[in-house]
Amino acid sequence: MNVGADTVTLDGTPLTIADVTRVARATPLNPVRVTVHASALAAVAAARAVVETTLASGCVVYGLNTGFGSLSRVQIDHSRACELQRNIIRSHAAGVGEPLPRETSRALLLVLAASLARGASGIRVATLERIVELLNNHIDPVIPSRGSVGASGDLAPLAHAALVLIGEGDVWFNGRIEPAAWVNTSLGFAPLVLEEKEGLALLNGTHLMCATAALLCHDFSVIFDASVCTVAMAMDAAKATDAFLDPRIHAIRCQPGQIEVAARLRALLEGSTILPSHTQNDPRVQDPYSLRASAQVLGAVLDGLRFVQATVTRELGAVTDNPLVFTHDAAGNAAPAGEGDIVSGGNFHGMPLAIALDMLAILCAHLAGISERRTFWVVSGFDQFVGHRPYLATDPGVDSGLMITQYTAAACVNEIATYANPASVTNISTSAGIEDYNSFGATSALKATRCVSLARSVIAIELLVMSEALEAHRPLRSGVKVEKVHARVRTRVAKLDRDRAPAGDIRALELMIAANALLTD
Repeated sequence: MNVGADTVTLDGTPLTIADVTRVARATPLNPVRVTVHASALAAVAAARAVVETTLASGCVVYGLNTGFGSLSRVQIDHSRACELQRNIIRSHAAGVGEPLPRETSRALLLVLAASLARGASGIRVATLERIVELLNNHIDPVIPSRGSVGASGDLAPLAHAALVLIGEGDVWFNGRIEPAAWVNTSLGFAPLVLEEKEGLALLNGTHLMCATAALLCHDFSVIFDASVCTVAMAMDAAKATDAFLDPRIHAIRCQPGQIEVAARLRALLEGSTILPSHTQNDPRVQDPYSLRASAQVLGAVLDGLRFVQATVTRELGAVTDNPLVFTHDAAGNAAPAGEGDIVSGGNFHGMPLAIALDMLAILCAHLAGISERRTFWVVSGFDQFVGHRPYLATDPGVDSGLMITQYTAAACVNEIATYANPASVTNISTSAGIEDYNSFGATSALKATRCVSLARSVIAIELLVMSEALEAHRPLRSGVKVEKVHARVRTRVAKLDRDRAPAGDIRALELMIAANALLTD
């Protein structure tokens, strides 16, 4: 993937999570242009030539001159090919529910275009170029959020995206939802007349699941980094020991995530004057698990995140269409021009992503769950040795302080727990039973999206609470890096001075976390 300061070039190599995020969140004021490399255009043209040769031979091939799904036994004459391609898009655009976020639609288009650019789908060059034109002109399809079972590709969502290519459906344009026909006409884009294989190529594939997963990997990684910061803050806020960060403890467990988290916590707390202030005459002999086992829990989350990232990264280099067009043999030898193989398979099945997305929801449950426990521990004022007023209130009794922020965190954690039940473990058959085992990865993606948002809120609440709790230990200071985080928090949220509505403070910190602004030097 060739990447410039404001360009992503599709050349057949894998996209990255960063590529998807940049393009998805680009705006007309901050554009990221998508281009197609000449080598990719040549690969697309070569695969299309194989399709044309196969059609000319009169062979019956699924996806080229047959119906689809359980209707695959119906042979379609060439004279009705364009009608078939148009009808498959129209009939499959059966989604319901609120639209997906605009950034998800953009990510979907990019992942689709990158897959098609690998030259194994048999589309025409003009069709690929139109998808890229939509991205670059910020004509983004309005896609209902429900309808995919995540197995024969994300059929319904991709059909709503493909409607725009034939001049139908709705799009986001200039900040409004408009009819695609009107926008295309205004910009001089004639509706595409799709030919054999193209409708199916646009609809088959894991592009919604993959696009959503890429954005979630980016966002959860940022939230995870913020969470490590809040753990370090909580340790000093609660006057915990740092003995449990001894590297020998973590080395002997052999878990890489745990070892890394413990090292990051030690680095964040380096220079703390709070830690040595209570090494003598402290009657406590143990800290709660939410502190003492923080490296073990967050380390497991980090290892899980890396599994998810690896799965998504591989998918960003994949072709998940069906059937696939090969211009080379299994040994990699190129076939003569116009010759090759068209092979049906099951790459459209979303189970790899479904399992990864279900895992991401579980990771959110643990990241948020242990965070809420630390928040509870500090705001409840259990241990007077620590020196906090209950709920960090200025005048407890008259003031309630940050009491209800913990309630909110608890509500978010409870909601995450309901969404963390895996979608991929329940099957419902479709297409008269020929599609008899579905992944439901699109449901996993929807649930994980909600979980990531809620986890961000929980970490924002902990950040608010621990920033306030550190103030109680002044003039003692936490680690140098922790104090930098604290100073950044104070640029958005003032120290608590009598009661005020915390909702605005929480929102400000959510935005700060989302912008990855806590540890940026």
